Amino acid sequence: MTDTAAPTKYDVIAIGNAIVDVMAPCEDALIGELGLNKGGMTLVDTERADELYQAMGPAKEISGGSAANTLAGMAALGAKCAFVGQVADDQLGEVFTHDIRAIGVAYETPARPAEGGEDSLPTARCLIFVTPDGERTMNTFLGATQFLPAEALDDDLIASAGILYLEGYLWDPEEPRRAMRRAIEVARKSGRKVAFTASESFVIDRHGDDFRALIDEGQIDILFVNETELATLTGESDFDAGLARLSGKIPTVVATRSARGAVAVQGETRAEVPAEPVDKVVDTTGAGDLFAAGFLTGHARGESLETCLTMGAVCAAEIISHYGARSEADLKALVEKRLG
Repeated sequence: MTDTAAPTKYDVIAIGNAIVDVMAPCEDALIGELGLNKGGMTLVDTERADELYQAMGPAKEISGGSAANTLAGMAALGAKCAFVGQVADDQLGEVFTHDIRAIGVAYETPARPAEGGEDSLPTARCLIFVTPDGERTMNTFLGATQFLPAEALDDDLIASAGILYLEGYLWDPEEPRRAMRRAIEVARKSGRKVAFTASESFVIDRHGDDFRALIDEGQIDILFVNETELATLTGESDFDAGLARLSGKIPTVVATRSARGAVAVQGETRAEVPAEPVDKVVDTTGAGDLFAAGFLTGHARGESLETCLTMGAVCAAEIISHYGARSEADLKALVEKRLG
């Protein structure tokens, strides 16, 4: 990445899954009966998605997707953001498009036809079962979102953002993977930073060689992982050893540790913050997404590592205090109160 670049229009542009979350509370027994991977994310086909939907209790539909959730949090904090992701020309696609634009995020990706051909698929949805302990078990039908073509990218739009933020989940399908590789090239040629969230250990299991190659080539400026993903990516069971493996290759490494807070390493500087107190953990859906929102907003503003981590922790604490991965309280006010 060059040291000079044209002025930015957006703080962050993200490429990710365009998904509508369908959430419902359930008892632990149902998780076992359905053979679900509690606390994890599993990709499902149309038949399995229908089966799980029928088994859900009363549900709530909320626009989601990991990177889109992050941008929603950033927009709430006052950042300028744009999103690239594929929906279908159907009802859920209209819901997603309306929701993301309504919160002030620029979104112009053309919708994919939902019917009428072999390639037609509906808008993606994530069926989320939330147990009494607040743990979320996600079952994702990717639908149209897994066919984001490189041709849908606007190079000028990519180049207009200070940070390109990529969602690891979307690296799995071939077509959007090509799109993200192209976006990385555009961002780096334009002197922009590239941030990447690993998303889930199963993604690293499938594409770890790709991720490690990107890291070794110096293509990633900011990496977000949790401690499980860190171990999977580095092969180090010791947390600090894992950080050490990455910190010499990536300018900024951010690792979250659930109730034990988060750590960031930037060159020789290391910062660590505890998790923010929460009266009750209701639903952990989106905790990592909102942590990234707080951190990236602080980073875009030139804040210190500790301040960026604190902003992330505040946002994560708000999101786990209620159902859904979109904030209900005023994030900007919460952050300002916390930072004094």
